[in-house]
Amino acid sequence: MITDIAKNILTSVEDKMKEAVVFLEEDLKTYRVGKANPSIFNSVLVNYYGSMTPVPQLSSITTPDARTLAIQPWEKSLIPAIEKAILDANLGFTPQNNGEIIRCSVPPLTEERRKELIKKAKAAGESCKVSIRNARRDGVEQLKKAQKNDGLSEDMEKEAEDLVQKSTNKFVADIDAIVAAKEKEILTV
Repeated sequence: MITDIAKNILTSVEDKMKEAVVFLEEDLKTYRVGKANPSIFNSVLVNYYGSMTPVPQLSSITTPDARTLAIQPWEKSLIPAIEKAILDANLGFTPQNNGEIIRCSVPPLTEERRKELIKKAKAAGESCKVSIRNARRDGVEQLKKAQKNDGLSEDMEKEAEDLVQKSTNKFVADIDAIVAAKEKEILTV
């Protein structure tokens, strides 16, 4: 039976690992994979009354069809600023407006761009794995300190270390699955 000290350390380690996986999932959503996806604009910032604001906070973004994004700003005066921000973000498409709505046609991905995106997704996955291994290392160090300073038994410390390793293996497998799914999505024409 695991003590409260070990449980708290395990919970803390798992929380850090979950945060790393959530960050990876959010990051991979921003990859443009040939389909219209409104989250592409989450990192596009517009100067709105002196503060840099993401496009989704200034407008409604819809996908009328699989290859088109429609951006309808809350204020029509923002249309030129949003267009400029999209161009500056170098997302690979040219915005067009009709005075009310900005439309962006998403071009199909080239083979070269697909390979680039896969490489970028794998690098993000590796970075996430490093975060998970760092969380594991921190957890093991905390368990060793608890054994030394807080009277955690050696058997309990070893059992908790095994649980940390099992969590690490589970999260690394999750990352591999997430990256593989993204790779498959990128390769789908």
